[in-house]
Amino acid sequence: FPFMILQQIPFTGQKQEFNRPPTRTVRSMSQSSTDSFASVHSDTSDDESSPRDKLQKSTKGPSDFCIKNISQADFGRKEIEMAEQEMPALMNLRKRAGGEKPLAGAKVVGCTHITAQTAVLIETLAALGAQCRWAACNIFSTQNAVAAALVKAGISVFAWRGESEDEFWWCIDHCVGTETWQPNMVLDDGGDLTDWIYKKYPELFKNLKGVVEESITGIYRLYQLSKAGRLSVPAMNVNDSVTKQKFDNLYFCKESVLEGLKRTTDIMFGGKQVVVCGYGEVGKGCCAALKALGAIVYVTEVDPICALQACMDGFRVIKLSEIVRHIDMVITCTGIKNVVMREHLDKMKNGCIVCNMGHSSSEIDLAGLRSLDLKWVHVRPRVDHVIWPDGKRIVLLAEVRILCSSNEPENHIKCFIDHYNFILRKLRCDNLCVSIFSDEYVASLHLPIFDAHLTELSDDQAKYMGISKHGPFKPNYYRHKLLSHIDKH
Repeated sequence: FPFMILQQIPFTGQKQEFNRPPTRTVRSMSQSSTDSFASVHSDTSDDESSPRDKLQKSTKGPSDFCIKNISQADFGRKEIEMAEQEMPALMNLRKRAGGEKPLAGAKVVGCTHITAQTAVLIETLAALGAQCRWAACNIFSTQNAVAAALVKAGISVFAWRGESEDEFWWCIDHCVGTETWQPNMVLDDGGDLTDWIYKKYPELFKNLKGVVEESITGIYRLYQLSKAGRLSVPAMNVNDSVTKQKFDNLYFCKESVLEGLKRTTDIMFGGKQVVVCGYGEVGKGCCAALKALGAIVYVTEVDPICALQACMDGFRVIKLSEIVRHIDMVITCTGIKNVVMREHLDKMKNGCIVCNMGHSSSEIDLAGLRSLDLKWVHVRPRVDHVIWPDGKRIVLLAEVRILCSSNEPENHIKCFIDHYNFILRKLRCDNLCVSIFSDEYVASLHLPIFDAHLTELSDDQAKYMGISKHGPFKPNYYRHKLLSHIDKH
């Protein structure tokens, strides 16, 4: 299939950060927000002790996993079965390729959100012949019951909701399992797992057949490695695939932002003044949803093209500092760090809501909030009130993105099938976009769900356009956005 090698993009302001020891201060700073609302109904355990202090047993005896409560497996299986109903395209892909076992011999170590939807991805990889071990990329989103169901199905999982900083890295290290099991493929969300293997197990990293990365944060880190000449394995950039950006990031975030905020805060949006930081696909979805409910929406941007899009869509583009005293809510969607700083939080009015729709809460200056003059009150799962000395309260939420589609998991599966046995060995070690052929294939899997019927090109039309009548219909350099935006951040 055709591929496009992404240019190596300079990161002059971030280069030194990749070389630092891995830190996740946002986890230790937000220990009061350890409940995942997405799984609050699927975890009834009141046991606050750490799972790694216990002897872990399944129905077959002591096993290679570490989760909260194996007895929740049956409930977790119901959650996964419900997710399968919402992901028919992925289930169709599983049926098409399952008999051939195209991933036989693949040993996949993964670090993603562990939810019912990602469980469908993990079990699809297993159904196609891969051996899998999994850890969580986010301590807030793990569904304990789903983790138990995966373990009962034979997947080694090291994750539970509310991990501490130390537990987070402990889980990743045990997931890699170098003494008894060595992975040859990585599926990562955020780059933490890739970074850990690169720094702690460099020989193992060199022997990997490839890395599949799904987040903008992880892609940045891979670009830094590539620019420094230290990326010794091929890496697939799923984040910039058209189906991921145009569908998962846009349409599903459009629903997720309202779903998460309404459930956690019970607020009404009509008339509220809201600032959305970043007008990429996630920001576009959030703005569209908020505008439809009557909110007054402002946008902050660094990219003039995205800023112009926001203007043409009817939003006021403004600096956060110019409007911060009057807003009712801030939603960060940039994928970078230090977007909402302490000086912004000091100026916000009482009751302002601050939340994040990106990869993690690094966009919000939690370190600045942990000063001695502020009081933290945990009021609901994933909701804290930060109280100033004068009594002003800022409502701080962790990540509110709880919904996903099957586009991104299908891209993962397609990448593994297409590239595990053949293509990755012949590619230079660099960051690669998913081919437009794979993007169109993933999109076509969804069309029967909507009873959609594609028009077929005639031979004459295909010749006129200079393409095959069966696709791909766009050039491989077609993308949802300009790739040059990366070095601007």
